[in-house]
Amino acid sequence: MRVHGPERQGGQGLDHHQEESGNRAIAALLTDDVVGPQVDLVLTWREGPKGADDGAYEVWSGRGMVRFRRLVDDDGALDFEVLEVVGQNPIANQDPLALATIDAERAAAAASGFDAGDPARRFIAPEHQSYPFGYERVAQLFDSPNAPDLAISPKDWASGAQPGTHGSLHVRQARAPLWFSGPGVFHDRHRMAVRSIDIAPTCLAALGFPLIDGADATGRTSSERGVAPDVYLARQDGRAVEELLDDRGPQPTRLYVFLCDGLHQTELQDRLERDPHGLPNLRRLLAQAAVVEGGSIVNFPSITWPSHTAIGTGTWGGHHDVVNPSYYVRSDRETVSPQGLQIGTERFASTAVESLSEAFHRVDPECMTAAIHAPFGRSARHAVLEGRNLCDRATVKALTADFAADMTPRFAAEHPAVASESLLDTRGVAQVVELLGRDDLPPPRFVYHELAVTDGAGHDYGPHSDGLADALTETDVRIGRVLAALDERGLFDETLFVVTADHGMAPQMVELKANTAAHVSRAGMAAVVAEPLVWLLDVAVEVERKPDGRTGRVAVAELDALPDGSRPPVEGAEVIVETHEPAGTPTLLARGRTDANGLFAFPTPNDIASSAIAVSVRADGFNARHLLLDGTNLALDLRAHLYESEGFRLGGGHETLQPGRLGGCVP
Repeated sequence: MRVHGPERQGGQGLDHHQEESGNRAIAALLTDDVVGPQVDLVLTWREGPKGADDGAYEVWSGRGMVRFRRLVDDDGALDFEVLEVVGQNPIANQDPLALATIDAERAAAAASGFDAGDPARRFIAPEHQSYPFGYERVAQLFDSPNAPDLAISPKDWASGAQPGTHGSLHVRQARAPLWFSGPGVFHDRHRMAVRSIDIAPTCLAALGFPLIDGADATGRTSSERGVAPDVYLARQDGRAVEELLDDRGPQPTRLYVFLCDGLHQTELQDRLERDPHGLPNLRRLLAQAAVVEGGSIVNFPSITWPSHTAIGTGTWGGHHDVVNPSYYVRSDRETVSPQGLQIGTERFASTAVESLSEAFHRVDPECMTAAIHAPFGRSARHAVLEGRNLCDRATVKALTADFAADMTPRFAAEHPAVASESLLDTRGVAQVVELLGRDDLPPPRFVYHELAVTDGAGHDYGPHSDGLADALTETDVRIGRVLAALDERGLFDETLFVVTADHGMAPQMVELKANTAAHVSRAGMAAVVAEPLVWLLDVAVEVERKPDGRTGRVAVAELDALPDGSRPPVEGAEVIVETHEPAGTPTLLARGRTDANGLFAFPTPNDIASSAIAVSVRADGFNARHLLLDGTNLALDLRAHLYESEGFRLGGGHETLQPGRLGGCVP
């Protein structure tokens, strides 16, 4: 058993220079009169007294906190150990089957004190949520150097000003539907939930791909672990869900992934149950499907770009490095936004992970692969968003006009953005039909097909609205056009289909216009914010005192290192040095600014201990630091501040549990 902390240290999480700023930010998020009631969780990894080796992951909430660490057990699998609980462990409930039906959501909303009968106000309080694979999904994020210092998971109803949204850790926004349809799987309902990172290896196993000497969820290759090749991808965090695979009959030779962006799992299930004659094309796939009743639990944050990349690589965002739609690259002092760009974004994913298209090309170098408006289509031979268009433009234009009748007319008048996504989906189907109709190109062996209108309608109308119902209806028509084109080529029966989404969706209190992450900046802290993530802008402050006790020195540098690993000195930082004795009045000892080397030196009374001399540092663009001359940080006691007040009575006040293992992360 060994500790498996962040795999690639690059400033993510909180180190000892950020005890003050990190605690201040967490307190601001959880205690503000407006924002505090909107925040469910604040997540981080924090360096320990001895550095990274004794660091731990922390989850803070208004109802309690948990601190845990990730381990690799004696069999080489990931495991998790709780080190401390104060009050209630906010992510103790990790039931992957919780809230898997509309009826369960209604019951939870009623228990939460909300209107279970109104789908637009059917909110669910944290106490009635679940956080499936919660320890794993928190820990993975902080493996990337691109990861934040703090991640925020808002409450079910408290993110943005649209009727529906997603992004949080809890199950309602993290669950997507998941069907494997076609040959090679057991056609049945399976009472289980899997992770989105399990989809790729399950598909490759069904297709008979060879096992290779790749890295598993611990980041070590098969040979490094002393075992035979045992994964299907260069880095594989997920597992092949063998329980679903049936090798007794014909096996698939092709893979087609229908990703209905943002489609809520309970909405799809409820629609199929209520409308026995609706969605005929999805029903065709359902009739030959292995249905995962608990769905797919997606990456955290549960947002499009990181989630698509997780599905397309079999790795979490902390390993493929697209940690958010937008994120801060510390070493470059630059915020990048793959989702904002939309075009040419495959370059943002780590080259240490392998895309599904790359896996197909490795096994079948001449095969055709296609990414149809997929946010992650790296190496697909046809990928319009990456500038690789194999289609005849005139034919696609004509087909788009032919298929325009599939679009819902009301969208253009009510929500033009949804109408734009409907048009995008129409063009995408036109591309597929054109590619499958070509005589000069082989039909694609793998298609990763993004269908965007369900996400747009879920945002602008709500996840259980009539607008979403219309979006699902037209999506079914588009799926039917694809199936008909495959039928015409005689390819349907040899294709394994996946029907899934990149995240769930929850209704919102639009009147709040909530943006919890932005509160860190509004509270006066220096930070880069790309919701729901926060990168604090801090300085590294080193203090020293000469052995004779007559002089001291402060060195101030930017905390975030440059690409070469160096930390630029901070010139002009204001330094104030005072006595800091409990019973005395502070006395100013020195005041000045750092020089070009980031240094400020000063005299010290040799009769006053370093533990009684305080240093404060303020530099433009960075958070202030306060510490003693012996190096002790002067920081808020977060546990006392949050959990030892008269108003905190959860779980009997302050309770520290003995360490205990939580069991493996694999379902």
